[in-house]
Amino acid sequence: MAEKAITIRTRKFLTNRLLSRKQFVVEANHPGKPNVSRAELKEKLATMYNVKDTNTVFVFQFKTHFGGGKSTGFGLIYDSVESAKKYEPKYRLIRNGLDTKVEKSRKQMKERKNRAKKIRGVKKTKASEAAKGGKKK
Repeated sequence: MAEKAITIRTRKFLTNRLLSRKQFVVEANHPGKPNVSRAELKEKLATMYNVKDTNTVFVFQFKTHFGGGKSTGFGLIYDSVESAKKYEPKYRLIRNGLDTKVEKSRKQMKERKNRAKKIRGVKKTKASEAAKGGKKK
């Protein structure tokens, strides 16, 4: 069985100079397939908009319509990786491979919360800073 073509359309295209990005709604038609991978969508959008680095392309919130064959979501194309790192939320940077996830154990977080309960006022912020490992300047 041959691969069926995936067609991508963009709606509500907007160039956002303040956040140095292009933003739009992405409609993907994929007859005969349950859905389309984000990596495939990123590649197609990069070729559509002549983007050299696919790390600056972000696609998210895709919903497949009832019955399949069509999905709708959002897309962002940043001007540079630096601006993407500046404006994108941390979880999307992690998904795109531009940042690493910091593993915190649940037990440590609960212990820190319970220690903070015993302290009041200005000392509380200092204690939480010390627990996080940050230095107060």
